[in-house]
Amino acid sequence: MAAPLELSCWGGGWGLPSVHSESLVVMAYAKFSGAPLKVNVIDKTWRGSRGDVPILTTEDNIVSQPAKILNFLRKQKYNADYELSAKQGADTLAYIALIEEKLLPAVLHTFWVESDNYFSVTKPWFASRIPFPLSLILPGRISKGALNRILLTRGEPPLYHLREVEAQIYRDAKECLNLLSNRLGTSQFFFGDTPSTLDAYVFGFLAPLYKVRFPKVQLQEHLKQLSNLCRFCDDILNSYFRLSLGAFSCMNRNQQQIDLGEVHSHDSTT
Repeated sequence: MAAPLELSCWGGGWGLPSVHSESLVVMAYAKFSGAPLKVNVIDKTWRGSRGDVPILTTEDNIVSQPAKILNFLRKQKYNADYELSAKQGADTLAYIALIEEKLLPAVLHTFWVESDNYFSVTKPWFASRIPFPLSLILPGRISKGALNRILLTRGEPPLYHLREVEAQIYRDAKECLNLLSNRLGTSQFFFGDTPSTLDAYVFGFLAPLYKVRFPKVQLQEHLKQLSNLCRFCDDILNSYFRLSLGAFSCMNRNQQQIDLGEVHSHDSTT
């Protein structure tokens, strides 16, 4: 019998199985590849200290970071890319690099740096799922880490000031969204009728941006004008997460584990 695969990640809201992009990437890939993950949703009993999820745990391994987790799953024969050509594999790497360079900084800014969004949505949501006294410390630590990550990649001359950096990262993110929309076109997924790693990454980064209700929605408004990307997110939610959304989005604070391999056992009502 295969060793159990357990994924520790942030949970869901706004109709999403997770509001955290990197957690959502892994959860979507597991769905696409058939990996039987048991999801340990972070709640007030959590023992972590830095919020560095998702983390995949097996009998013999602890793996963090989406790329490393997906590589581990492939080695366990859970491969969503087995039908891709060599060129499509190369395109996958190129588009993931584009997402991480052009889109990720704006997603981080939208959630963790834009003050209205952070104080009214992001901080309360994450703090409500973290045990005291970490709930007072960890959201601010993640916010500072997000800002440092943005400035590290974008705070070079002549973009010394945060406002200049903000303008640039949103321009880059809108350009990235346009490129993704053009690449997807009218297809169901990025490489035809079957979802792959690239679809997991695009879904993971776009779905929270699309669904979470923020007061400041600059990038969200642009995304909603790209109807094929919105349809893409809705289709994945409906096809792969519909039966488990109720369980994810109205988590009982005492409920930690949801088995992705047994989603039909969950009711979709809230």
